[in-house]
Order: sequence, then structure tokens, then C-alpha cells
Amino acid sequence: MSRPGTHYTEHSITVSASPRRVYDLIADVGRWPETFPPTVHVERVERGDTGERIRIWATANGEVKTWTSRRLLDPGRLSVRFRQEVSQPPVSAMGGEWIVEPLTDTETRVRLLHDFRAVDDGAENAAWIQRAVDHNSGAELEALRAAVEREEAGAGPVLTFEDTVAFDGDVKAAFAFVDEAHRWPERLPHVARAELTEDQPGLQVLEMDTRAPDGSTHTTRSVRICFPHDRIVYKQLRTPALMTAHTGQWLFRADGEGARITSVHTVVLDEEAVPAVLGADATLADARAFVRDALGRNSTTTMEHAVAHAGRPRA
Repeated sequence: MSRPGTHYTEHSITVSASPRRVYDLIADVGRWPETFPPTVHVERVERGDTGERIRIWATANGEVKTWTSRRLLDPGRLSVRFRQEVSQPPVSAMGGEWIVEPLTDTETRVRLLHDFRAVDDGAENAAWIQRAVDHNSGAELEALRAAVEREEAGAGPVLTFEDTVAFDGDVKAAFAFVDEAHRWPERLPHVARAELTEDQPGLQVLEMDTRAPDGSTHTTRSVRICFPHDRIVYKQLRTPALMTAHTGQWLFRADGEGARITSVHTVVLDEEAVPAVLGADATLADARAFVRDALGRNSTTTMEHAVAHAGRPRA
């Protein structure tokens, strides 16, 4: 039974891919940050055979929100139901369902349902939520279609890699170096400008100009979530050329053998941009190598300076 003040929406899209492939991507929240533009980061808090409890950080109408949801996965019906446990204003309550409907063996319809209530049942709050649901649902469904159709075609634009620097020193000091990104222009040779805002502790927005070896600069804008003194995860909302998505993590570890920092990158390459950026004869393999070198070089430089700040490199 619906409650007074409850709003209902439905968005849908048709995908040229098998229903199972579509469902598997919806079910795997670990892939959401690289797939769905609004999703910054997802963590599984609990996981069972048919259900899970997750925490999500995502953008809504230009703001970063976080909430905890319960999800019920039904692979037999190809559906995933969700309900927020802890919502953020102006949302009072929200839930819904992903429904995957086979049309043919290679065509699938995806329906995304939402029901929500606004704080105080206010009309202005409800309108804010409606705009966010409409925008995010459309972006998510289109991104879902693009991702599963790439997989169905055997394309491979996703690149994941990591680099590690070991050292003898204080992990907390190394964490602080990466956390204090507003100081990077004075500390890192490849950072020309950095503006950091942190309206909530541990939730940062970083806009940065990075220098390339040829002297040019590019601007990125990222949301960063800091978990002292263990890790910093991030997603670029504004990416440089060759990328349609870029997520990453800074991991800080200490054990009996010493300390280490690891930088992890996951990138979705923009195949259509390759000729314009790297030349008419460039291939996707060339783009993978270029991005791997550029990101790896900058993150390794950052880790080396963090190590110098926190201790000394391990032989």
C-alpha cells in the first residue's frame, strides 16, 4: 500500500545484449563506479546468499550524497530490489527495483523503478529529488547499455593497474601527505594548481591542474573519500582526454617488514578519442600504453614524495 506523499518513477532502456550479462553488471556493485557516472564509490557492509547491505557515495544534482541500502538479489527473476536504510536530506525514504526483461536472446529491456518520500513531504524537496532521480536514472541506464554492449562485442577499453612503493617510516605521515592535496603544488613537480574543499570530514572535492612532460596542463575534478589512515578512494568527475571514466585508490599498509603505499587505477578508455589525441594511426593498445605510463608516472612520483615526507625508501 502506498503512503500519502510517496512519489513513483519508472525509467527504461533497451540493450543489445543478453539478459544475463545485463543482470550480472547490475548485481555487481563493485563495478558501478567505473560504469555509472553518478556513482563515486560503493562498499559492501554485509553480504549473504541473496541479499547484501551496501554503502554508496554518489552525486545528485551536483552534490555528493552517501547512504546505506539493503539489496535483494533474485537471479531467477533477473531483478534487484533496493531500499535505503539511512537517507540524506532532502530524501526521507527511497527504494526501488531493477527489472531485467528478456525480449530476445540478444535484446533486453531494463526497467528502473523508484519510490521516494521527501523530508516534510515538501514540494521543493520532492522536486529536487525528482530532478536527481530523472538525471541519474537516465545516466545510469545509458551507461549500463554502453558497458554491456561493449562486453557483448568483445571490446576491451577497461584498464586496471597498480604501483607500490615500500618504505621505512610512518604510515600516518604518508597518508597525511596524500590527504593534504591542497599542498601538492608546493610539494609535487607535476601539480600546477590544486583546490581542495572538504565540507564534511573525509569527503573531499579536488580540482587540479596537472603538468604533462611537454609542458601542457590538463584539469581534472575528483571526489575523494578518506578513511584514515588506511586508504583514500576517488573518482574523477572531469577526466582528461582518452578516458571516459577514472577511479582509483591510495592504499597505506604497515606490517613486520615495514610500510608501503599502493596506487590503484581503473580507467575506461575513450576509443573514439584515440586518433584525435594520439594520431590517426594510433590503436587502442597505444592508448592503453599511453595512459598506463602517464598515470603510473604521476602516481609513483606522488608516492615517492610521500615516502620522502614520511620516512625513507626501503632498499
